[in-house]
Amino acid sequence: MRNVIGLIWLLLALSLSAFTQEEVQQFASLGDFKLESGEVVRDCRIGYRVYGHLDAGKSNGILFPSWFGGTSKELEGYFGPGKLVDTSVYYVIAVDALANGVSSSPSNSTLQPRMKFPRISIRDMVNSQYLLLTEKLQIHHLKAVMGDSMGGMQTFQWMVSYPEFMEYAIPIAGSPRLSAYDLTLFQLQLDAIRNDPAWNHGDYAQQPGVTTIAEAEALTLTTPENYNREVSRDKFLDAIEESKKGVTGIDANDRIRQAEAMMAHDVSAPYGGSMERAAARVRAKVLVIVDMHDHYVAPGAAVDFARLLHAQVLTLDNDCGHNGPECDMRNVAPKVAAFLKP
Repeated sequence: MRNVIGLIWLLLALSLSAFTQEEVQQFASLGDFKLESGEVVRDCRIGYRVYGHLDAGKSNGILFPSWFGGTSKELEGYFGPGKLVDTSVYYVIAVDALANGVSSSPSNSTLQPRMKFPRISIRDMVNSQYLLLTEKLQIHHLKAVMGDSMGGMQTFQWMVSYPEFMEYAIPIAGSPRLSAYDLTLFQLQLDAIRNDPAWNHGDYAQQPGVTTIAEAEALTLTTPENYNREVSRDKFLDAIEESKKGVTGIDANDRIRQAEAMMAHDVSAPYGGSMERAAARVRAKVLVIVDMHDHYVAPGAAVDFARLLHAQVLTLDNDCGHNGPECDMRNVAPKVAAFLKP
């Protein structure tokens, strides 16, 4: 009987150990992390969560960076059998991008708080993730890198910065370089924050710019057709109030630093502005996923880059706009699964 009880306790301990290592917030310390600008994020920490199991050959890893203002926790709805990434097959490392409020950010840095936190780039986000994988997790090759929105922008950068590191790359609703329309949208967000007297140069007591950003995102994250179907005329103010909840969930200074990173993002910058030269570096097999009605990250640049790569393109034609891939997940997930099969 004692042996049976001991075995039960052992199995329970092992199951609890597995739970504590998977799907929970973890951190890796990178020390003082040098940015491409030459500035340093002091005592840099990168947050991440893992899903599934890494095989013996470490050949089934998929990196999935967070979107604008998003966290690794918010990504978990994408992972699991029958979902965008099947975690019975793949080992997912969902990573918190710099300045998202979980990894080192203006909102959580003790050494460089608020606007003392240096400007970062999408390339810095990718470089920090490379160090997380190679130095902390001892993973030196990935099955794939994929991400949505700003996660898609990081995916484009991964393809160019570390071309041999992954077999497949799947940028979703992302861009290798934002359009003028996109830049105007994110400049609106920056102006909404900085022109609000509550901002006080980053030393605010309440989140600034909330109403304007909520209204802008309500209009741009979907399409007019979808918005009018989902929101009645007499409920539009209620819809704005609901949108405010999402805005206040992202610290304004964090929003500034991530928006600046996206606005400065250009995979061709180190190559004299030549997208052709940037594309020539890519070795991964690429599936670009866009929605033709995306008003938050215009799809044109992603489609043009895909053409240079002779890559597959999945063009969605629904009325969900930037949210199109999530709206059409019943079609997107099987396409991704088929693309990742050897």
